[in-house]
Order: sequence, then C-alpha cells, then structure tokens
Amino acid sequence: MRGLDGPELQRQSQDAQEQLFRLRFQMGMGQTEGLKKYRNLKKDRARMLTVLAEKRAAGETIPEQPVAAQPAPEKKKRRFLFGRKK
Repeated sequence: MRGLDGPELQRQSQDAQEQLFRLRFQMGMGQTEGLKKYRNLKKDRARMLTVLAEKRAAGETIPEQPVAAQPAPEKKKRRFLFGRKK
C-alpha cells in the first residue's frame, strides 16, 4: 500500500468503506458468512488510512475528497389520535 499514490489510496479507502457498509447490512439481515471478510476489510481500510496519514505528515499534498451530500430524509407526519377512531 505504501507504493500507491495518495489519491489512489483515498479511492481504495472509499471503496472499502462502501463494501463495509454493504457487508454490515448483509450481516444485519442474518447472512453471517461475511464476518471474516468484514474483519479483514476493516483492517485493510485502517492500514490505508494509516498510510494516508503518514503521507500527509511527510508533507505530501493529498486532496480531500468531499463526502457526497445526501438529501435530508423527509419527516413523516404522525397523527396522534389520542384514542379517537378515524
């Protein structure tokens, strides 16, 4: 990983984060066969972030990738009936 340049490491870290999200979702649905893959991916991402931090500390300029802004979810309108039937 140390041989890769900053933007490539950052892209791979972002991809790993997306894969971690998908695996967490699958494990929440009861598919536990991804546990070993999840742990290894988590460690690999930590290694990528460590190398990125080292490169920044050494003075290499690495552009920050902004996190994609997601629109705020719409609030659900709740009806409180207080025992009344409609």
